[in-house]
Amino acid sequence: MVVFIAWPWLALVVAAVFVVLYRASRRRLVLAAALAWGLYALYEYGMHRRWLCSGECDIRVDLVLLYPALGLASLVALVLAIRAIARRGS
Repeated sequence: MVVFIAWPWLALVVAAVFVVLYRASRRRLVLAAALAWGLYALYEYGMHRRWLCSGECDIRVDLVLLYPALGLASLVALVLAIRAIARRGS
């Protein structure tokens, strides 16, 4: 996840993957995960450009909450999407 600090636009790639999974599964939680990743990308870009911090952005306590939340939402959304796609395929 640290890679998103250096390259915040990569979070948009993850968001796009969840959008594709949403279109295939039609599960709202998958769309919510896509939106969460998109919002995180905007937030991280603001931090990267130092718009959202006062210059001392090296200690990122916010990530202690954000990364587990994004990880849990992603895991749940991924499981739901795979189950919904598999159910439609059979």
